[in-house]
Amino acid sequence: MKQYIEQNRERFFEELFSILRIPSVSAKKEHKADMQRCAERLAELLLEAGADEAGVYPSTGNPVVFGQKITDPSLKTVLIYGHYDVQPAEPLEKWHSDPFEPVIHDGAIWGRGANDDKGQLFMHIKSFEYLVRTGKLKHNIKFMFEGEEEIGSPALPQWMKEHEDMLAADICLVSDTTMISEKVPSINCGMRGLAYLEVKVTGPDKDLHSGHYGGAVANPINVLCDMVSSLIDKDGKVTVKGFYDKVVELSDEDRAQFARAPFDLEEYKEFLDIAQVKGEKGYSTMERTGIRPCLDVCGIWGGYTGEGAKTVLPSEAHAKISMRLVPDQSSEEITRLFKEHFLSMAPEYVKVEVKAFKGGDGFLIPISSPAYKAAAKAMGEVYGIEPVPSRGGGSIPVLAEMQKILGIDPLLMGFGLERDTIHSPNESYLLSQFFAGMESIVLFYEYYQE
Repeated sequence: MKQYIEQNRERFFEELFSILRIPSVSAKKEHKADMQRCAERLAELLLEAGADEAGVYPSTGNPVVFGQKITDPSLKTVLIYGHYDVQPAEPLEKWHSDPFEPVIHDGAIWGRGANDDKGQLFMHIKSFEYLVRTGKLKHNIKFMFEGEEEIGSPALPQWMKEHEDMLAADICLVSDTTMISEKVPSINCGMRGLAYLEVKVTGPDKDLHSGHYGGAVANPINVLCDMVSSLIDKDGKVTVKGFYDKVVELSDEDRAQFARAPFDLEEYKEFLDIAQVKGEKGYSTMERTGIRPCLDVCGIWGGYTGEGAKTVLPSEAHAKISMRLVPDQSSEEITRLFKEHFLSMAPEYVKVEVKAFKGGDGFLIPISSPAYKAAAKAMGEVYGIEPVPSRGGGSIPVLAEMQKILGIDPLLMGFGLERDTIHSPNESYLLSQFFAGMESIVLFYEYYQE
């Protein structure tokens, strides 16, 4: 595979850049045509790589790309999942280059989607191409790429139910996560779930002069800030009633295993340019982002935010709030508990509304499975060190849905790094990880044949 990469290096870049240049931002309606265009290009790449068939399938949302090559029905079948939608690129002024005109410098590919997830799903297409063209493919391979992961995959569960027979497989292979470091590989054995809501606090029926009414009428922004600040106590615990009822406390032995992963707190703080970390009392930084749930305000706004001064007491204030959940916590239940809790706090001098967005549950997979062992052996061979089992702090809610609908476990062989700053300006993907990912995927197929 190393030789194949070297021989086809420039072609790989050209093909990857052809999808990175498409602004497939699922959060913005004006990019609807770009979603279709990106899906069609991926289907072309699958066919060129050697798929027997590949097409763009309609859904109730953005289209789904499906392709497959059936080598022998008696062989194991691997379903590759990825997403071609990307996060909005804003704030554009923070980018060092055009987010949708990818470039290579400093040993990395730079551009929106370079890592999450176009760069990582592209590795699977090229690994598949290598196996087909060298006659080494000993599996049936299916590809399912969606265009709504960044907005919670609202359409994919129903699409999977409608195409359940077509998607039948033994395992789902996913590269949409990070590893601990390029020197210490890791495989995610689980992901956190997600509950996401928007709250609105309304005071007077119009914006008011802050001199005429300030101090006499409740300011919705002040009230919202008070309500939000009460959601987490001084020990970093979420105060929503019932929030921790289903949270499983790990044993000391399990926590010790989790702590085996190398972590440099000083390096972590330096990378983020912060003086100190903060979180739930009694847990390490890695535990806070892997095995514990949390609540964060992702956006807050209201009143006048333009240039200069405007002395206004606003009519409304808004906030978007996310809660990352651990396995056994139900996104639906936590959403209900939050709504009940937040509405119960509403003082009589304002009106409060809570709107829920689609969330998803977390999941865990056994490290004793043949697929995990094959991935660990493959990555160990490429990196020269056995990968560490870990849990991802982020969420891919549709993978839990996939377990329920298709009855298969997802295996997360992610090759991103924290330095790649996904979802932020200047997203990148190290070339060394890009190449090591392809080598590892090829070896996974070699070892996943039992």
